[in-house]
Amino acid sequence: MHIDLPKKRYYKIGEVANAFGVPSSMIRYWEQEFEMIKPKKNSKGDRMFTQADIEKLKLVYHLAKEQGYSLEGVRKKLREQPHKTSKQVALVSRLEAIKTELIKIKNQL
Repeated sequence: MHIDLPKKRYYKIGEVANAFGVPSSMIRYWEQEFEMIKPKKNSKGDRMFTQADIEKLKLVYHLAKEQGYSLEGVRKKLREQPHKTSKQVALVSRLEAIKTELIKIKNQL
């Protein structure tokens, strides 16, 4: 899954939801369900996601949406093999970025 977000320090929940193609409510739900997702909140209470939060969301998204795990299955997978799972997601993201670049080159030819 390649997430196309501009390089910023903080992202609003709407930006994150649009990048993942899910409603904002799903991001808030995942925040409640997974302790590892802890976005900062500003004085108004708006969630401000960092790049680290985005990486954690990518991991949950990959397992829940792309691999088809239930939320309990995602929790179990993250407890059992957190490093292996995050490496797999990073690898898939990198391969998708390479694929996108190759398609761009192909279209230019």
